Amino acid sequence: MSVAENRSGPRRVVVAGALGIVGRSVVEELAGRPDTEVVGLSRRQPDFETRARSVSVDLTDPDDCRAKLADLGATDLVYCALHGRSSGNDTWGEDEEIKANARMLENTLDALEGPRLRHVAVLQGAKAYGCHLEPVPIPGKEQAPRHDHPNFYWAQEDLIRERAAASHWSWTVFRPQYIVGFSIGSPINILSPIGVYAAICRELGLPLSYPGRTATPTEATDARLLARAIAWSQDAAGARNEIFNVTNGDLFTFPSLLQTAAETFGMALGPDQPQSLQAWMADKGPIWSEIVRKHDLLPYTLDQLVGPSWAFADAAFSSPAPFFESTIKLRQAGFHDCIDSNTMVAEWLARLQQTRVLPR
Repeated sequence: MSVAENRSGPRRVVVAGALGIVGRSVVEELAGRPDTEVVGLSRRQPDFETRARSVSVDLTDPDDCRAKLADLGATDLVYCALHGRSSGNDTWGEDEEIKANARMLENTLDALEGPRLRHVAVLQGAKAYGCHLEPVPIPGKEQAPRHDHPNFYWAQEDLIRERAAASHWSWTVFRPQYIVGFSIGSPINILSPIGVYAAICRELGLPLSYPGRTATPTEATDARLLARAIAWSQDAAGARNEIFNVTNGDLFTFPSLLQTAAETFGMALGPDQPQSLQAWMADKGPIWSEIVRKHDLLPYTLDQLVGPSWAFADAAFSSPAPFFESTIKLRQAGFHDCIDSNTMVAEWLARLQQTRVLPR
């Protein structure tokens, strides 16, 4: 079957995990394109305006997937869904989690795979290099041998390699670091903890003090930039059946991001004050409720807005060793987009203020 025959009719991109940090940005990026129809998959309805179609589906249920997805006629799948019980990701290597995440992707492919499907994009992350387990070569490069540790990344990657080899579609895997974007209650969100921590400190009349125990240089990936890379991969010949690291293109430390947050909220910086945000926030629910009332914010509770990401932030702010990813392969393949990481945080915090998630 030729590419032209395979693409008869409009491009229809299915985004699994459409309300997560990455999925949300992918929906926003692609739904703005006049030649693209977007179908977002999630259990909940979107909490933002979009022209994308929304389908509520349980990806753990193969019957529900077939009933709701089989007739979509998808040309592309962007798979951002995640089954995980831990904000620190320390269960992602457990057999139960590996099987669950592989099964969800398999259920999605079983329902969507057809003559029109031409590309599948899947997410991994820096943990693919084993940097969370031991010192590893820096920078992480995609051509390195697979690090020998249990991780659902490998189960999903093996699945798409096997399925694509027997079919007509291609795949691309992306490995970001510290994805920055917005999603309600995500277990791996660094933006909401920074913004809410700043807002509560300001409400209490406190300076903004860095709560971490290290200031290790690191990298981040703007969810908007990642969405653009995913969109690029759908048509780029150099992206077919390839794995790419993707980051903003610079280095930063988390104290520098706190300084950006302080400037955004008009606050003074205080001396470093190492502490667990998860513990410090345990009794701050009423204070957040008062901030919501006073500033007429959207009525999210503290747990709804940040939830398990406090633990994720604690781990990020006290990371003992640096790890960097090389993005040379992605640039040589033709994707050159980048963004300053402090600019990224300022833009995202301003956006959350404009949409009444955070106070101005």
